[in-house]
Amino acid sequence: MPGSDAEVAAWVRDLGLPGLVDLHVHFLPERVLAKVWAYFDHASQHYGVDWSIHYRTSEPERVEVLRSLGVRAFAPLVYPHKPGMAAWLNEWAAEFAAGVPEAVATATFYPEPEADSYVRKAIESGARCFKSHVQVGDFDPRDPLLRPVWGQLADAGLPVVVHCGHGPLPGTHTGLDVFEAVLREHPRLVAVIAHAGMPEFDHALRLVEQWPGVHLDTTMVGVDFTTALCPLPQDWAARLADLPGRVALGTDFPNIPYAYAEQLRAIADWAEADDRLGADFLRAVLHDTPARLLGL
Repeated sequence: MPGSDAEVAAWVRDLGLPGLVDLHVHFLPERVLAKVWAYFDHASQHYGVDWSIHYRTSEPERVEVLRSLGVRAFAPLVYPHKPGMAAWLNEWAAEFAAGVPEAVATATFYPEPEADSYVRKAIESGARCFKSHVQVGDFDPRDPLLRPVWGQLADAGLPVVVHCGHGPLPGTHTGLDVFEAVLREHPRLVAVIAHAGMPEFDHALRLVEQWPGVHLDTTMVGVDFTTALCPLPQDWAARLADLPGRVALGTDFPNIPYAYAEQLRAIADWAEADDRLGADFLRAVLHDTPARLLGL
């Protein structure tokens, strides 16, 4: 497994993969990203731990880092924190993807009367993945204004990466029990539970077992930074072995307080922990499953 970022690309090639596909990366308009980074600058006040952005560089430099790691495709996720932002973010994300070959077109939404219309426009314009951040947006995913949005996404079979768990801090409407109500109403929804539902890992696994469109992403799961506060279930690897093709690589690049390689080492540790996983599991998580979800 890679000991550093410099070893990642060769490790991926040795697995027989053409590269990594990262389903959970963040690129945002500069003034929005500056506010996100400013929030993390005060993480000790918010979370009780320091959170130093490891890849705090310019946008072109961040793209080059992903290329050097062997990331052949990634979903640059955007998300609003108030009404009136989502349509503008969708336009920005489409322009970003048009200028970066490895980036797929993504979009987002917020519970507002216009959501049905701009989500339809994003789908028709070629968006391959959506992001819903229940915690940051501080909205109820069961809001009636979102009913047609979830329905459109379910009909289109497009993945939506949903941050609905309580980590790193509980929100007004976080909790997998809340989002499960959306799944009951839209059982065909292709929902990728961000951060594997941290810290509700057991509940997240049950959702994958119950709903055929539910997947988990690996974002910040199993790394030292989070395991001290959110330890994985002891039977984590065994549970994953029972759910082939339902786990996809996500990293939260660039907003992570450690090197990209650390996330890959965590996933490699799971692969070694159960004889049913191994290299096939790694190839699925790091490439095949996210590539399928993104329609690559």
